[in-house]
Amino acid sequence: MVPLSPFIIHHSSLNFVNFPFFIARRVAAAGSRSFARLIIYIAIAAVALSISVMIIATALISGFKSEISSKMFGFWGHIHIVSAAGNTTLEPKPISLNVPFYRSLDSIRTLAYETPEGKTMVTHGGVKHVQAYITKPGIITVRRNKDDDSKKNFEGVILKGVGKDYDWTFLNEHLVEGRKILNSTDSALSRDILISQTTADRLLLKNGDKFIVHFIQENQEKKRVFQVCGLYKTGLEEYDRKFAIVDMAQLQDLMGWGRDSVSGFEVVVDDLRDLDAVNEYIHKEVVPSDMYATTVRDEQPAIFQWLDLQDVNEQIIIGLMLLVSIINMATTLLILILERSNMIGALKALGATNWSVQKIFLFYGAIIVGAGLLAGNVLGVGLSWLQQRFHFIKLSEADYYLSVAPIQLSFWNIAALNLGVFAVTLVFLCLPSFLVTTITPVKTLRFK
Repeated sequence: MVPLSPFIIHHSSLNFVNFPFFIARRVAAAGSRSFARLIIYIAIAAVALSISVMIIATALISGFKSEISSKMFGFWGHIHIVSAAGNTTLEPKPISLNVPFYRSLDSIRTLAYETPEGKTMVTHGGVKHVQAYITKPGIITVRRNKDDDSKKNFEGVILKGVGKDYDWTFLNEHLVEGRKILNSTDSALSRDILISQTTADRLLLKNGDKFIVHFIQENQEKKRVFQVCGLYKTGLEEYDRKFAIVDMAQLQDLMGWGRDSVSGFEVVVDDLRDLDAVNEYIHKEVVPSDMYATTVRDEQPAIFQWLDLQDVNEQIIIGLMLLVSIINMATTLLILILERSNMIGALKALGATNWSVQKIFLFYGAIIVGAGLLAGNVLGVGLSWLQQRFHFIKLSEADYYLSVAPIQLSFWNIAALNLGVFAVTLVFLCLPSFLVTTITPVKTLRFK
């Protein structure tokens, strides 16, 4: 006698391919009427919470790294070209503005380079801008009482001299008050100085005030009077506390240099991903042997190493949230299998294989994970957007270099997180699904 069960399972409307998914959908639809409803809701909530925390953590860390890096590079550029004879930015050796690469470096658009693995790659861009600069340390003195020299405030400072080629985009965005400095003319040196809000608060200075800066040049003390033309605040406490911006001609005159002598050049690249490749090309192919090129990342390793540590935090958060999702889904699947033991026994009695029944519950788990991912994406992206729009999470700028928690949402990062969580969770759900193989029709029918 031909058994009936194969006919039922392999019917054209319920063929072997879609039969497990059909049953999984019916079970999921009936889940609202079963006692496992609360367990399913908890599982969906756990997956939603996990993916939302991953999205927020990834967006927050990406935004944090991007904002800090942009401030660092905005203040100093991406690559520095300096004299090999002077190994410090405080007392550098002069470089002539007449070097050939100064006028031609920004014509570089793309470069072909070879990776350490021997693969030939092409940069995403080239050199965006080149600008000259000079640095010189000094001490600011502000007298509070004209009749009492003891009533003076002192503050160490590094003056950064810039010329007409300087790109003011970054500092204009962080200008709190006043204006940028005016460059010297042929007849007079500019006395303008742009100081940070931090320096102004410490020395009780305001826009328009004058003060003296003392320098040591060739073992002699020299003085210059400057007038505050504006205040800036980048949030980089280390830079805000140390640096002030002046006209390059003032420092050239102070150091006895000609108008064609500078400390070095700042190079800005089009794409940060090309930083190392462009720097290596400039160092090996462009600058002469008495100069060298180095990235700001190499000059300031402490800050960038600290930023790289945030990747470890991100990986830990993602790993923990993924573990929460897996444990909750595995527990939920075990409960669902036990709850549906009678159905499993009946399906096996009708000829269903262990694997086809396992697929029913894997599809069931996929439906639950999918619902959790959908809810979690709405929650995670929604909260990230609210922070991006209203800045309700504040930070201590002195400690974190930022006044608000930054957010940088990336479609590809979110897509990768969703696919990763979905795939890894389903792979781990294969383990509890093996409980199906221990359930036999005899035991379930006898229990019923």
